[in-house]
Amino acid sequence: MGKIKNAVKNYCPLPSLILFIFVIAAGGVLLISELSVGFSDFFNRYISSFFRGVTALVTCLIPFSVAECVIISLPVIIIIMIVVCIKKVKRSFAHGVRYLVGLASVVAYMFSMFVFTTAVAYNGSSLASKLGLDDEPVSVDELVTAAEYMIDKMNDELDDIEFLYGQSSVMPYSLGEMNQKLLDAYDSLSDKYDFIPRLNSRVKPVALSEAMTYTHMSGMYTYYTGEANLNVNFPDYNLPYTAAHELAHQRGIMPENEANFVAFLVCCESDDPYIRYSGYMNMYEYINSALYSADYETFAQVYQTLDVRAVYEMYAYNDFFEKYQDNAAADISSALNDTYLKAQGQTEGEKSYGMVVDLAVAYVKSMEGE
Repeated sequence: MGKIKNAVKNYCPLPSLILFIFVIAAGGVLLISELSVGFSDFFNRYISSFFRGVTALVTCLIPFSVAECVIISLPVIIIIMIVVCIKKVKRSFAHGVRYLVGLASVVAYMFSMFVFTTAVAYNGSSLASKLGLDDEPVSVDELVTAAEYMIDKMNDELDDIEFLYGQSSVMPYSLGEMNQKLLDAYDSLSDKYDFIPRLNSRVKPVALSEAMTYTHMSGMYTYYTGEANLNVNFPDYNLPYTAAHELAHQRGIMPENEANFVAFLVCCESDDPYIRYSGYMNMYEYINSALYSADYETFAQVYQTLDVRAVYEMYAYNDFFEKYQDNAAADISSALNDTYLKAQGQTEGEKSYGMVVDLAVAYVKSMEGE
C-alpha cells in the first residue's frame, strides 16, 4: 500500500489526480444517463447547461474563434508534445512518466467536459415528446402538404427580401445584427419552452471559411470552448438558419435533426422577414429532398409552384457549391462526423440531419389542425 502511495505521489501530481477522479465521476454520470431518460433530462437542463453557459460566456470575451485556433494549431501542438515527451524520457524514466500522466490528465479533462456538456443530452427525451408532436414515418401526401406549407410561408416573405437579379438573396445587415435578432428570437422561444435556456452568446465567424467549405461544413459547435462557429462563405440565406442550429447545440439540443428543427422554430419566431425566410427556405429544401427521393413526379409538380426568386436562390446555391464537390477533405469530414454521430446513438449518422423532415411534417399537421 505504501509503494502505491509513493508511486502516486511521485508520478501523479494533485491536479492530475483530481482530473482522474473527475473522469471516473463523468463515466458514472454517462452510465446513469444511458439507463434513465429522466436523469438525462434533469442533468442536461440544470448541470450541463451550467457548464455550457460558463464556457460560452468566457469564450465570448475573445473576439475570434478559439476552437478554430486550436484546430489549426493541432498538428504543431502534437509535434511539440512528441518532441517534449522524447526529451523527458531521455532525461529520466520518472520525468517521462510524469509527462505522460500529465497528457493523460488532459485527455481525462476533455472526456469529462464532453460528458458534462454534451454526451448526456443525447440520452434525454426526444424533442418531439417535449413539443407534443407525433414524430412518425411520413407519407408522400404529407410531404407534399409540408412542402406547400413552406412555400406559402416563403411567398409571404419574398417581397421584403432583396435579391440580386437572377441570383441569390442578400442579408440586409451584419453578422452581429443577425446574431442579436436570433438571440431575441431564442428568448421568445424560451418563454414558450422551458427546456430551451436563455443564454447571451453569439456565433463566431470562421476566419478560414473558404477552406472549411471544402469539408461541406456550414457550421460547428465545439464543446470544449462552448463556441458556435459559423462558416460565412456560404450563401446569405443559409447563415441565419445555420447560426440558429449551432446556437441550439449551445443550449443543449444535441441530436442533429432536433437542432435543425429548433433552428427552424427560432427563425419562425423572429420578427425579421429575412430570418423567417431563411428558416422556411432551408426547411423546404430538406422536405424537397425527401420528396424527390420518395416520388419524383410529385416532387416535380410541387417544385413548379415555387416563386421564380426561390428557384434562382436554389440555382445560385448549386452554382456556388459546385467547386466544393467531390474532394478528399469532404470525404474525411463526412466519415468522421458520421462515426461521431453513430457513437452518440444517432444510428443514421449523417442522415440524421435530414430526419428533421419527420418533425417538420408533424409540426405542419399540428399547425393545420389548430
